[in-house]
Amino acid sequence: MEYNNNKEIEKILEEIDISEEAPIEEPMRQYYFIKKGRAYVAELSEKLGRPLYVCVNTFGCQMNAKDSEKLLGILEQMGYKEETDENKADFVIYNTCTVRENANLRVYGRLGQLNRIKKKNPHMMIGLCGCMMQEPEVVEKLKKSYRFVDLIFGTHNIYKFAELIVTCFESERMVIDIWKDTDKIVEDLPTDRKYSFKSGVNIMFGCNNFCSYCIVPYVRGRERSRNPKDIIREIEKLVADGVVEVMLLGQNVNSYGKNLDEPMTFAQLLQEIEKIEGLERIRFMTSHPKDLSDELIEVMAHSKKICKHLHLPVQSGSTDVLKKMNRRYTKEQYLLLVEKIKKAIPDISLTTDIIVGFPGETEEDFQETLDVVRKVRYDSAFTFQYSKRTGTPAAVLEDQISPEVMKDRFDRLLKEVQTISAEVCSVHKGTVQRVLVETQNDHDEHLVTGRMSNNLLVHFPGDASLIGKLVDVELKECHGFYYMGEIVS
Repeated sequence: MEYNNNKEIEKILEEIDISEEAPIEEPMRQYYFIKKGRAYVAELSEKLGRPLYVCVNTFGCQMNAKDSEKLLGILEQMGYKEETDENKADFVIYNTCTVRENANLRVYGRLGQLNRIKKKNPHMMIGLCGCMMQEPEVVEKLKKSYRFVDLIFGTHNIYKFAELIVTCFESERMVIDIWKDTDKIVEDLPTDRKYSFKSGVNIMFGCNNFCSYCIVPYVRGRERSRNPKDIIREIEKLVADGVVEVMLLGQNVNSYGKNLDEPMTFAQLLQEIEKIEGLERIRFMTSHPKDLSDELIEVMAHSKKICKHLHLPVQSGSTDVLKKMNRRYTKEQYLLLVEKIKKAIPDISLTTDIIVGFPGETEEDFQETLDVVRKVRYDSAFTFQYSKRTGTPAAVLEDQISPEVMKDRFDRLLKEVQTISAEVCSVHKGTVQRVLVETQNDHDEHLVTGRMSNNLLVHFPGDASLIGKLVDVELKECHGFYYMGEIVS
């Protein structure tokens, strides 16, 4: 659960006396440090004769984006004002991703730029958190070559952010707080949501799957599920605050509930969430094919609120490659699952992730992937060229694929995906769809952009007053991955 209501937070802070010892119990301990941090921020603000600004830069997945909302919520409660330009910020924090090694290089490059800014503004603080910080060699490199960084912490103790900031104010050294793993989940901390009408909701953390190409289990830790009562309570408060759509987040939502004292399946959790009055839409990601149950398919088929969209990463169409990836399903099992889903939910939109060029992948293996794409007919696919990730089992496999072969296969896959996607998406032309308006159009201020239940975008005439509302839209023209439409009165 998280607090967006400033009145609730102020009431909590009023009762805290920072002249006393910090509480031991969470989350009150962190509220103690939020209040203590306010005094430091106010003192520096007075010294500079202006407000202090913060810039939170997020790299990577929706889990990181959700974490960044928590970081910003805590910083704002301490007295910082949000600033999008890191060149003007007094506190810059990078919430890092480490799925690909290139992401690490980007962070190092941007840190070099920040160092130049900090030399002109010595009071400036720089923080680093997220998955990249869970790698010991990264922390060692930062300690040795990036001594100007003030704060380094990982994925497991993000709730301690206020406490760590106070430590930075009270210390003249680099503050490092990295945990190897944890089973701790702290509720009821401040957050600053990006959108007023929709929100991500963490239902679990960590991953137990250990796919051979993936670093996530090593940096996010083992699976731990939130208490269903805390999830329901959070969503109820979000709905009371104007949210109509939630995205349930987890590295593998299909394994939700296995470590709870009173086990609950993901399908059962969805049924409880559906009962919340005022909530219009439920989305979730990501689903691992090996754990997607018949129970979940049945719940989705009969639900009035679960969106008609399922992201089901296949990664490869070759059973041999899937085995090397440690995905624990075969091509045949995946196709059977898709058949089952489409039979139960004929209007479902299926999207996926595909990796080409995994070590040892032959042309025959690649043709198996194309075969899956043709049989499933995805609405869209996130396609990737395999990127060797140090620290994963796949990085040391023999038969690494040459960049030339990989690119050739990637181009052929992309062409196939785009051709099929255009055909699949065009079937909705002329229909009227319920659309959640999300934003004004980037290219034409007379248009707004919304998302259908099946996750497809539609652009249509409208103004900012429509943002956050559900409207009926007739789909006039299909442009491959999006539609042009008109509101139906």
